[in-house]
Amino acid sequence: MIHEVDEALRGLLRAEVIAGGQIAIVFEAPTREWAAKVNAPTVNLYLYDIREDMRRRERGLHNEYNEAGVIVARRRPPRYFKLSYLITAWTKRPEDEHRLLSSLLISLLRHDALPAAHLPGALAELGIAIPMTIALPPPEDRSFADVWSALGGELKPSLDLVISVPVTESPVYPAGPPVTDGGVSVGMTNTAEPTGER
Repeated sequence: MIHEVDEALRGLLRAEVIAGGQIAIVFEAPTREWAAKVNAPTVNLYLYDIREDMRRRERGLHNEYNEAGVIVARRRPPRYFKLSYLITAWTKRPEDEHRLLSSLLISLLRHDALPAAHLPGALAELGIAIPMTIALPPPEDRSFADVWSALGGELKPSLDLVISVPVTESPVYPAGPPVTDGGVSVGMTNTAEPTGER
């Protein structure tokens, strides 16, 4: 699931931002050691956080139907997980990095979800939108300065991209066979004896 989101992002950025340019797209941690080895224009999409999107949590079970419209199984609804990417641009001049970041921001702002044309494999088969947000303020329990400190690097301009991806793997509970006979009829009869007049 995560590797398919990576693939979708790579396809989206190659199509809308890089468009044949000589810019690498990588997913490595932008540590000080990694930065020292960068010798070509690079866009880094570092996946730094994975957590469940609790606002999308559903309860209960979803029904699965056969061709005749009969329930054949039940399964839990998908659970959504937020994948948070730290997007940075790496070139020799800060002006070029800012220009590249601007192009990335404009491109990602055009979409409220990963474009269906770039969804690979299982993500495409789901047939549902994969929502994403770009450059929102970070949650109170997280600071980008803390992320950079953990990486051992210097603070650098970056974009925060969050993608909510559904995970559909869950147990399947087969449904019992449908009722095919007439069932049980219940009726009421009056068995009280009539009372005579006195």
